[in-house]
Amino acid sequence: MRKAILFLCLSLSLSTTSLYAQTQQPASSPAVPTASAVPSPTYPYVKGYLSFIIPWVTVQGNTVTPEFKTATTIGFPFGVLVYYSDKFGFSFEITPSIVASKPTGKYGTSKTSNVLFDPGPMFRFKHGWTLISRLAFETGGRYGVTPVLNKTIARTKALNYFVAVSAPMRAGNSEPTSIGGNLQIGFIFN
Repeated sequence: MRKAILFLCLSLSLSTTSLYAQTQQPASSPAVPTASAVPSPTYPYVKGYLSFIIPWVTVQGNTVTPEFKTATTIGFPFGVLVYYSDKFGFSFEITPSIVASKPTGKYGTSKTSNVLFDPGPMFRFKHGWTLISRLAFETGGRYGVTPVLNKTIARTKALNYFVAVSAPMRAGNSEPTSIGGNLQIGFIFN
């Protein structure tokens, strides 16, 4: 009985391997990555993104201006992300804004109100969280900083969708210092 089991085991092991007595062994093919062994990206690499941003509220001096009360502002940020590692990168963003308003008793108007250039370093964390500390330079004469907390909410092969909240702080142009709250929604091209 033991000899039969030993013979069966030896037969199975020989049938799963190939013996090459007089011939050359074939060249091994490169390993195919499995789902659990996804190759890590080569840094640095660059991605682009598109989004829209809506201010919730702005506090300037003693005045609190909620969005949608007298006017509606929508910004359209687009930019380039340069990733230097899985923890650090740099973002270059440009945001043109449109303001639509309807003064009492008048026709509604809309216009491009401002263009914002706000570059800044990205500090990347686990689970899709990113903190971006941006400098801000507006064509309307204001300048300042914009801290941004960003969260990737969905990933596909072509796009990563994100939601961000920001607190823009501005000074300059002979106006009181202001702070606001914004909501940004967009996608990053993969």
